[in-house]
Amino acid sequence: MKQGFKKGGWVSSSSNIRPDYYKQNGKDLFDHFTEMFPEEGFRDFMRGNVFKYLMRYPDKNGVEDLLKTQTYLNRLIKFEEEKNED
Repeated sequence: MKQGFKKGGWVSSSSNIRPDYYKQNGKDLFDHFTEMFPEEGFRDFMRGNVFKYLMRYPDKNGVEDLLKTQTYLNRLIKFEEEKNED
């Protein structure tokens, strides 16, 4: 799935910040975050990263940082949707 351009070729947002080497026991890094942090801590962590990547994209990594922003925001949305189902 092509989502952005980085020097050397296309990268997807999930492969950009969630490489396979972060997976353990069938869980990715974000799954571990939900176990490590209390609910509000997880929300704050995700919001902080959305803000960080969104604010720095014009001066640092451009589209790559926008894709990271999208990844963190989508994961936060998924977390909130799952909480609303409970």
